Amino acid sequence: MATNKDRNDDLPKIAVTVDLLTTGIDVPKITNLVFLRRVNSRILYEQMLGRATRRCDEIGKETFRIFDAVDLYPHLQNLTDMRPVVVNPAISLEQLFEELVKVETDAHREEIRDQILVKLRRRLGKLSGEARAQYEANAGETPEATLKRLAEQPLATSVVWIRSRPGLGRLLDREPEAYAPRRIPISSHDDRIAEVVRGYGPADKPEDFLDGFTSYVRNNVNTIAALTVVVQRPRELTRAQLRELRLALDKLGYSDANLRRAWQDARNEEIAASIIGFVRQAALGDALIPFEERIRAAMQRILAKHPWSDPQRKWLKRIAEQIEREIVVDRSALDREPFQAHGGFSRLNKVFDGQLEAVLGELNEALWDRVG
Repeated sequence: MATNKDRNDDLPKIAVTVDLLTTGIDVPKITNLVFLRRVNSRILYEQMLGRATRRCDEIGKETFRIFDAVDLYPHLQNLTDMRPVVVNPAISLEQLFEELVKVETDAHREEIRDQILVKLRRRLGKLSGEARAQYEANAGETPEATLKRLAEQPLATSVVWIRSRPGLGRLLDREPEAYAPRRIPISSHDDRIAEVVRGYGPADKPEDFLDGFTSYVRNNVNTIAALTVVVQRPRELTRAQLRELRLALDKLGYSDANLRRAWQDARNEEIAASIIGFVRQAALGDALIPFEERIRAAMQRILAKHPWSDPQRKWLKRIAEQIEREIVVDRSALDREPFQAHGGFSRLNKVFDGQLEAVLGELNEALWDRVG
């Protein structure tokens, strides 16, 4: 017998059924199945499981649970194709990535790849901004692009790509707390705050941390290509060079977030400057200005410099919005979203009468003109 609760109540919680609601019903919000008697039909069993396999983005449904009170699953598991994709939910992406490059049979690789896809889809919405930045610096692409790569590329090609970039799984596993110092209790007594201090790697004070950063930049400005471009030719900076620079600085602890925090603690001044701003301040003594202000000032200069058409003004503003998000917009960036859907570089170049690359150079030059 089935309850009428699903018909009369806006928020059904429980539906009890005997030989009903097994087929022909679509209730995506179902998140739990409870089996209280055995069935001997594989087809009927799969139909019952199918009631809960519907996606439901409205409630953020990613999984469903089976409560098997009658040992039904062990008796039918060899008769059904519907098995959990992730056999061990506790296994990490780091372990899965390592196994993917070690196993030798295609069947085993496909099984591991499928588990990675499931875990990675769930992980995407939980990645912090810093985790994303570190992942992109190491992988050369976004986590979403990696998901697409694994889903669409030949498996052998994906394995070669992952093998050349060790440690990607570990970056995806890291929780936001992983970026904070770990605190271990050493007493059973009630805690009290004696003082609050913030560490800066090998430096004891934020001033020492900033001095170390300045020394590193000045000592390496002619040895690291990306540093050379940022300091001497910022209008030529590409997304690839920015990733290279961020990776080199992150390994030493000089991330955007750490530099901003040290600057605030040392100068009592909170400035949302970009990593390029910090580098140029260290190398050239440029004034440290919030990145949004730099973009706004650069746009005012560019818009006043030429008699732009309305479509050109519209695209300049969209490019500026993308620069605010990604710091660098070069030719390759215009062949990606959000520009790809509008024809990418080729179409936008026509809007700017074949001068789009020169316009991007002017915008970068205006963005990083020395102030102060």
